[in-house]
Amino acid sequence: MENFEFLGKLKLPDDLKKLNMNELETLATEIRAKMIKTVSQNGGHLSSNLGVVELSIAMHRMFNSPNDKFVWDVGHQVYAHKLLTGRANEFDTLRTENGISGFCAPNESEHDTFYSGHSSTSISSALGIAEANKRLGKNDYTVAVIGDGALTGGMAYEALNNAGRSGTRLIVILNDNEMSISENVGSMARYLAVVRSKPEYNKLKAKTESTLNKIPLIGSGIARFVSKIKSDIKSTMYESTFFEDLGFKYMGPIDGHNLEHLCEALDSAKLVNAPVLLHISTVKGKGYDFAEKSPSTYHGISKFNVETGEPVSSGANFSSVFGDELCALADENDKVCAITAAMALGTGLKDFSEKFADRFYDVGIAEEHAVTFASGLAKGGMIPVVALYSTFLQRAYDQLVHDGTLQEQKVIIGVDRAGFVGEDGVTHQGLLDVSLINSIPNATMYSPFTFEILRKDLRNAVNNASNLTIIRYPRGGEIKIPNTYVITDSEFDYFDNNSSKLIVSYGRVTAEVINAVEQLKNKGVNISIISLNKIKPISDEVYDIALKYSEIYFYEESVRSGSIGQSFADILCERCYNGRYEHVAVKDSFVPHATVKSLLKRYKLDTESIVEKFSEK
Repeated sequence: MENFEFLGKLKLPDDLKKLNMNELETLATEIRAKMIKTVSQNGGHLSSNLGVVELSIAMHRMFNSPNDKFVWDVGHQVYAHKLLTGRANEFDTLRTENGISGFCAPNESEHDTFYSGHSSTSISSALGIAEANKRLGKNDYTVAVIGDGALTGGMAYEALNNAGRSGTRLIVILNDNEMSISENVGSMARYLAVVRSKPEYNKLKAKTESTLNKIPLIGSGIARFVSKIKSDIKSTMYESTFFEDLGFKYMGPIDGHNLEHLCEALDSAKLVNAPVLLHISTVKGKGYDFAEKSPSTYHGISKFNVETGEPVSSGANFSSVFGDELCALADENDKVCAITAAMALGTGLKDFSEKFADRFYDVGIAEEHAVTFASGLAKGGMIPVVALYSTFLQRAYDQLVHDGTLQEQKVIIGVDRAGFVGEDGVTHQGLLDVSLINSIPNATMYSPFTFEILRKDLRNAVNNASNLTIIRYPRGGEIKIPNTYVITDSEFDYFDNNSSKLIVSYGRVTAEVINAVEQLKNKGVNISIISLNKIKPISDEVYDIALKYSEIYFYEESVRSGSIGQSFADILCERCYNGRYEHVAVKDSFVPHATVKSLLKRYKLDTESIVEKFSEK
């Protein structure tokens, strides 16, 4: 551990209660320094984590985790939480194989309540815990932390509505890093917010109301009158009582970087035996100049130089190629539009958002809405292209079915991060999209593994598709293959190597297969290959070819259940195939964080594993 005064030397979180405010400020500085250094070496989420350092310290100072439960929305903002809960000395292993996760991980610590990689879920989960506590007579507190971005997801409002009506004791912290209070009321609003969040204020308020209610005949009327005046004034000052209309006690906005005010506000929130919403204002990237100036760039970032802020490596990747080609298509056709769910930068749509601002829609963290909105655009005569990460597309399955293929609308979905995503880990692996889409009638799905085929598939979909069309592609760059293998933009490519064995594959793994087959050829082992570009539906010609082989091996970077390889086997069976069939995929399990290269090897989908397997035959 670096020469820190507190971090790595204290027994955390228990010792937080022993530190004074100046010492806590020093600890906050140490935490930021540790985060910046580690993320620069390992990659990860930086801006969001830098913004909640003081909040994390205040929460662990004022509550008693793990008895009191913290539920973090999304979960990529828990680096400080991890450093404060016994993981400081292993923090250098963040996002590395067998190291600590970049997200909440209950298998890693009792202080992590839930796995959380998707958004807008924390209030629902926390309300469940709080309700269970109430039913079981427990006095433990439950705290949900949710960002303003996550409030663009509809599930958060379903939970707020339910929580407010329940009357259950629950503390929701709204981490608002976009708020700006108008100048005419800003100073007074902040002053009143600080006063109203002090525990002394709330104790006095509760005592006053109790005293008034005890006055015979008129006391309760006076209490109601005072309460109404207070509410009217507050409504005027804050312009909105949205949360209180839902049944929450509202506190804030509070400076999310003022530890003293945060601790007082949390102490006050603990006194309320009802749902509380504590509204705090923070700065993304706080404490690191580059991240403060460009928080989106440092939201999720690969390795970078701490001194310059520059990434260690860069270059073309599938996301950027997708975005560039979509820009070219939008230049040619003014009906082409792009939709994303708060991931313009991650999905390669930043340039599109600037060049075609009137045809770009960032709907917030609302994947379900994105797909149905796209269906409406298509019905109206536009050509919508939706870009989503594979892991987040899972949330829109119902919309793909009912508002996609059933409506027979031309909606194109770019599924980014398909397959292994590496260090982001178990909640972000893109291994379910194939099985989900494979179950949807009339959907079309492509899985290119080169930049050029991605461009052609996207162009073909925009110009010629008539129904829901999925184009899935992996994270990162393309894998080079020998020039002797010419990959076309047809539905499949067949390489007959005069063998009784055939490997069928698609997506990134195809490159691993081709490279393996070339190495095996040098060892005197010949294997034929079918590279699928269109994986749903598969051409009958592919099955006609496959039936000629006595051994068929299907390799795919997906879960096995419901996959293309499983469907392939079903068709072969129907056609009375009596040869050997082996399916290599991820069996019934979730996949932890590690590099993509390591994961391909672990699941026998890499070049080396394929060479080893067929060298033994």
